[in-house]
Amino acid sequence: MRTRIPAVIVLLMGGMAALAQPPEYPPRVQWDTPGADSNGSMPLGNGDIGLNAWVEENGDLLFYLSKTDAWSGNGRLLKLGRIRVSLSPALATKDASFRQILDTERGCIEIAGGAGDGACTLRLWVDANAPAVRIETACETPRAMRASFECWRNAPRTLMPEERDSAYGLAEGPDPIVEEADTVLTGGENAVVWCHRNESSIWASTLRMQDMADWTARGSDPLLHRTFGGWMQGAGFIKDGPNALQAPSAKQHALSIHVLTAQTADAETWAGQLRRLVAADTASRNDAWTAHTAWWHAFWNRSWIRLSGPGTEPVNRAYALQRFITACAGRGGSPIKFNGSIFTVDAEKKGRHLDADYRQWGGTYWFQNTRLVYWPMLAAGDFEMMQPLFLMYRAMLPFAASRTRAYFGHEGAFFPETLHFWGAYAQDNYGWKRTNLAPGITENTYIRYYYSSALELLMMMLEFQAFTGDEAFVRETLLPFADAALAFYDRHYPRDAQGRLRIAPSQALETWQKAVNPLPPIAGLRRATADLLALPERLTSESERGFWRRLAAELPELPRGTLKGESVLTAAAQILEEAKNSENPELYAVFPYRLFGVGKPELDLARHTFAVRHVKGCNGWRQDETQAALLGLAEEARKDLMQRVSMKHEKSRFPAFWGPNFDWVPDQDHGGNAMMALQTMLLQHEGRALFLFPAWPKDWDVEFRLHAPCNTTIEGMRKNGKLEQLQVTPPERREDLAILEAQ
Repeated sequence: MRTRIPAVIVLLMGGMAALAQPPEYPPRVQWDTPGADSNGSMPLGNGDIGLNAWVEENGDLLFYLSKTDAWSGNGRLLKLGRIRVSLSPALATKDASFRQILDTERGCIEIAGGAGDGACTLRLWVDANAPAVRIETACETPRAMRASFECWRNAPRTLMPEERDSAYGLAEGPDPIVEEADTVLTGGENAVVWCHRNESSIWASTLRMQDMADWTARGSDPLLHRTFGGWMQGAGFIKDGPNALQAPSAKQHALSIHVLTAQTADAETWAGQLRRLVAADTASRNDAWTAHTAWWHAFWNRSWIRLSGPGTEPVNRAYALQRFITACAGRGGSPIKFNGSIFTVDAEKKGRHLDADYRQWGGTYWFQNTRLVYWPMLAAGDFEMMQPLFLMYRAMLPFAASRTRAYFGHEGAFFPETLHFWGAYAQDNYGWKRTNLAPGITENTYIRYYYSSALELLMMMLEFQAFTGDEAFVRETLLPFADAALAFYDRHYPRDAQGRLRIAPSQALETWQKAVNPLPPIAGLRRATADLLALPERLTSESERGFWRRLAAELPELPRGTLKGESVLTAAAQILEEAKNSENPELYAVFPYRLFGVGKPELDLARHTFAVRHVKGCNGWRQDETQAALLGLAEEARKDLMQRVSMKHEKSRFPAFWGPNFDWVPDQDHGGNAMMALQTMLLQHEGRALFLFPAWPKDWDVEFRLHAPCNTTIEGMRKNGKLEQLQVTPPERREDLAILEAQ
């Protein structure tokens, strides 16, 4: 049990209670010493706005401010800036009174220092229901407070060679990459207002280089004049220079920072929109705090997994903290970035300091990585956080269909494995020289014929519908996407002599870059057509169902082979060159497409394929634990999961900042895989069938509440090897649940 923290303040403004011991779950993070720099920061957010917060030894609170859709004209996802909060007298940090606590249960950071008359507490929270950051203080004796906006983008700057890959897509190009400056605006004597405004954009030039110049007249530039920034003000605060606010000595202070991203005619129009947001924020601080904590209470009560048993505490902590980080960035204007989300911090590369805007692999989305953040949201019941991903792909569908016609002369739509949020390739992938390459054929061979990401996204959409029953989603998003994605495969590839689809030229993920009939698209097409045909007939047309049945009948068999005298699944029917990456495409038949697994035919075939897999690993985007769990291999899943959750980034103080692995810090693939593996060990489904404890270690006790298809929740407790409590909602779903023996 944790030691209770002594109360330092009896009453704080807006109902802010003294630092007290929260429940064991969700876990909090407590530090008893200040941080050295941003690598010692805690994450916080409301789903769209994020913070990295730390306290320096001098008592100043600092935090980076970020937003999910703060895209620069170069396609980089930038910070909004950094805020410094100083008290006078300063907050005590050098004795045993100092505490910095991330209270995940209430979605806030509380910082305390000093004792007796010198005691002071700060509370920092990002309002779950408003585009605002709240900073509150309560001290036993009056203190002055100063808050300043700190900017490092004071003038246009050319990116150094070491950081060009932060603008992935332009990094291999011939031109300097220039980041534009921020601007501090006139916001009145009681406010600091600043913004970053894109006066240039790579959108049109990228389309021209990618043989899509016609789209510049039909589409709309999503980057040009995009403006993002903040408005900082508080009662009793006045300007102290252009970038700072100062409040006189008082026992309590309250400050808010409202933020906005918008495309406007000019910066003044943007500031006017933000001013109206500030004016509309009329709820009392007490009411806002009550609504904020209510949101987090509902979040934590919609699902949970609490373990007990040998070595389980790191798994508990990893699961809950990764889910918290996801919630902090999952409800924004853009999907979660796999390579750092909105929580990147200062870094060093080749002896050079890199600011917090840097992230390896830049601002493009890589579906192979992005998906792993989103799969765990289903069992967790975090359905609203899946919408930004679906909306991004739905919005780019007209462009993708137009590009397919331009490149290949047929209907349907394909989506590159790596793309900007508006759908274009990263130009580094499409190619700068393009010698003797036809339109649509990329210089980069790792993604040249890699189109199968659309099939996994379609499966994710189908699972979303199965869990939620959202019929509007089916009509408005799922079916238009399905029609385009499947039409591409139907029109793009020829048939063989037996009338079956011959998927070539093609590749098996990034590893086998020249292949015929690779397993991932075949498995994806088999799964997609089966699940589409299982939709309620009232939601689909006879012509759609006829197309799906025909396509399913024309699919080739999954590729198989023999290894060490036993049958195995193979990466492709024909592999025409050596491996170039470290993936196991053959296991996509297990995850994500779940054609093999517990309760399904040929389990031994899939298990042997897993046992002899070419690449083994439990870090970053590798999915070994989830695949083991789907195959009912409890000990393999546990071993790799335990190893995964022990791999914290060595320079990060926060225990769930993983990576960089293959990507960047905090690595969202790594944490997402940990969540998904634990969920899959505990609960699996196939159609209406539910399997409890399909890959569960017998010495792990657990309390849980998870979601399942048909708007089902399953809640229970397993203790001392026995299932002591079980509640299935709705009750009639209990007959679909098989309770398996732990291993």
